Amino acid sequence: MPGPEAPIARDGPHEPAGRSPGAWALLAVVTLAGLAADLASKWAAFKWVADGPVRVVRDEVLAAGPARLGTLIPAHEPVVVVPHVLNLQLLLNSGAVFGAGQGRRMVFILFTMAALAFACFMFARWTERRDRVSHAAIGLIIAGGLGNLYDRVVFACVRDFLHPLPTARLPFGLRWPGGDPMVWPYVSNVADAFLLIGIGVLLVKLWSAGGPADDQSSKGGSMEPASEESAPSTNTRTPSGNDSMKSRP
Repeated sequence: MPGPEAPIARDGPHEPAGRSPGAWALLAVVTLAGLAADLASKWAAFKWVADGPVRVVRDEVLAAGPARLGTLIPAHEPVVVVPHVLNLQLLLNSGAVFGAGQGRRMVFILFTMAALAFACFMFARWTERRDRVSHAAIGLIIAGGLGNLYDRVVFACVRDFLHPLPTARLPFGLRWPGGDPMVWPYVSNVADAFLLIGIGVLLVKLWSAGGPADDQSSKGGSMEPASEESAPSTNTRTPSGNDSMKSRP
């Protein structure tokens, strides 16, 4: 009788992206392109959205404080890009995404630096060499983090100008905890959009992969039972001539 089936490796070992120059190149291209797009869009918005160019000065931002940041932006009408879908409106934000944590600039600077380091670690150790979708998503996350980090260091606040769904209201008279009835009351920027897109893509990838338990390839290749031809025999004795002539009852 053959012995128990033994698993054999079908695929090669997992190759992390950190060892692939091509993967690093893709990450760098997406990160630099995203960072350039974010900074260029902020520069253009603060030059042309209001009636005249709006110059953000770091010392004035620190002197004004979170409560008076709005006084540094001149009154202006929003620029309607797509009616009821997207407006452009200038805003200075001393908090995080969606205006959370106003006034905690140093906390967000340190948190962003730690998050960027973790994103690079995740890219190098947890993604495979050919997982280009994940590499691009991580590049967007790094670009978004760097774009807002640049603003916090240089201007002591983040420059926002994108207002999606400016006229949409919550149904049935509902309101957000702060009392705002708008579906999307937040003004953000391209860096925030990159962060949300990158995180969303990674979540979809994680969900579609079925979780860590199904990722056997990262442990050295997927396994399958060996065929009967490759299974070793437990009976290695060659029968004698007398044994071969005996009949079974």
